Amino acid sequence: MVVGAGVIGTSCAWSLARDGLTVTLVDPEPFRGASYVAAGMLAPISELTAGHERLAELGLASLARWPAFAANVTADGGVDPELRSLSTVTVALTRADLAMVDEHHARQGTHGSAVTRLRSRELREHEPLLAPGVVGGSVTTGEAAVDTRKVGAGLTGAAGACGVRTVADAVARLDRDADGQVRGVTTAGGDVVRADAVVVAAGHRTTAVLAGQGHAAPEVRPVKGQILRLRGPAGALGHQVRAIVHGRQVYVVPRADGRLVVGATVEERGEDRSVTAGAVRELLDDASAVLPFLDECELIEATAGLRPATVDDRPVIGPAGSGLVIATGHHRGGVLLAPLTADLVVAAVRTGRAVPGFEDVAPDLEAAPWS
Repeated sequence: MVVGAGVIGTSCAWSLARDGLTVTLVDPEPFRGASYVAAGMLAPISELTAGHERLAELGLASLARWPAFAANVTADGGVDPELRSLSTVTVALTRADLAMVDEHHARQGTHGSAVTRLRSRELREHEPLLAPGVVGGSVTTGEAAVDTRKVGAGLTGAAGACGVRTVADAVARLDRDADGQVRGVTTAGGDVVRADAVVVAAGHRTTAVLAGQGHAAPEVRPVKGQILRLRGPAGALGHQVRAIVHGRQVYVVPRADGRLVVGATVEERGEDRSVTAGAVRELLDDASAVLPFLDECELIEATAGLRPATVDDRPVIGPAGSGLVIATGHHRGGVLLAPLTADLVVAAVRTGRAVPGFEDVAPDLEAAPWS
């Protein structure tokens, strides 16, 4: 059984079913959370931040799995997730912003990735629609993007085609037998669903689902992200564009049909999913400062999602003992890390142990009991 039907939970459920297991997927709103609104950048190096080198390593390991993952989603689910190789152009609007890009560039180089520092004129040769005022930046090759709405449709179809049963309800509690083994869940509607193992992949709700279970609790909190979708001319951008504008970061991810995803805020607002005028204005102002043509694009959607974040921003993936497996805390990297997470979860369910080399992201079984 898998609790949570976002990109992580649905990927795990489908992969477990593909591995020959009978799987039930439980979620009150399948694929309507953070995964649904995400931009779909698969950019572990251009998104690398100080102190998060391990996240980059995990991201690279998962990015390498994405071609086979996407092909299997298409084959099983009948929907192409539109995996596209897209280099990432990082641009700075001011000299102070360029210093931040240069610091980031130095950090990226430690991973041996193909990152090239570019002057303003060279940047516009890569992306002609960049504003003349950008002062410099870099290009990172070997990255990619997917259409998250099509990922969701494909994964949902693939899971169903492989026999995954979906229960559209929330989980009230995990159920255990007399020996403490997790044996399923009771839903908010009172239904009892039995299982030999339970994977909790409930995003920012994971801590609440696991409360009172007598094990080490991953502390997962919601981090709000507001994001926009525009409609522009097809082929306007040939790269993903990340920009630093007066110290703030913004990105623009093109889709094949001309849609553009602009995001995203990072807000500690609890479970607030409202879309605010200030956030929309700031995203549009910053994005159009480096890509002026965006002012002429149609605004087709403004949404907000709640990313699941841990204290150190590292995901928690692995066995938690007694028939329980956890897969949560992916923060901004859920879509990127879905293939790797699914592989780790299948191994954890089959063996009850963390995969060698990934013990550092497994649950801490020595921590204090959950309250």
